[in-house]
Amino acid sequence: MRTDDLIDQLATAPRAIPGRAVQRRLVGVAGAGALAALVLVLAWLHTRADLAQAMTGRMFWMKASYTALLAIAGFWALERLARPDGAPRRALTFGAAVLTLFLVAGLTQGVLSEPDQRMAMLRGDSWTVCARNILILALPGLAATLLVLRGMAPTRPTLTGFAAGAFAGGVAATVYGLHCGESTMVFVGVWYTLGVLGTGALGALLGRWVLKW
Repeated sequence: MRTDDLIDQLATAPRAIPGRAVQRRLVGVAGAGALAALVLVLAWLHTRADLAQAMTGRMFWMKASYTALLAIAGFWALERLARPDGAPRRALTFGAAVLTLFLVAGLTQGVLSEPDQRMAMLRGDSWTVCARNILILALPGLAATLLVLRGMAPTRPTLTGFAAGAFAGGVAATVYGLHCGESTMVFVGVWYTLGVLGTGALGALLGRWVLKW
């Protein structure tokens, strides 16, 4: 659609948009994506056997906080990008800061560990499937987010798609923690991050097509 055609269409029948409508829709999508990921975890991966005990430990909540903050950064960026004049710079800077801080923490943990432990910390027991599982768990949430965004007015489809993927990936990765027993910042900093960024990359590819006017 050409810009002039869009302006004409918007001017034909203007209507008021309820306050915070964008935020409410995205919160609804986050809930739906989390529920879909939870159903997949319960039916496919199953929760970890020591979940109750793990929830009393620091690392369980550190993982959840990291991935939830990535989801919040995606949410914040989408809330801005869904508007034609939205500026997502602060949201993207926040997300980059969260990612950088955790990667630095993981790198520090690896450097301070014994050399023969570093590879074990990096690989854990599930390095071959972690990022893939997060991506799969995020697919329903990503699809729902892109569908909702189709009814909004993003002007940067690729960047909006990336934010949608990071949003859905962060939500899915948080739920994935109910299954995953890995407990090092090295592992989470690499494989969880790849899962979220991989979903972001998929969102960027899809958004370029799905969100194009």
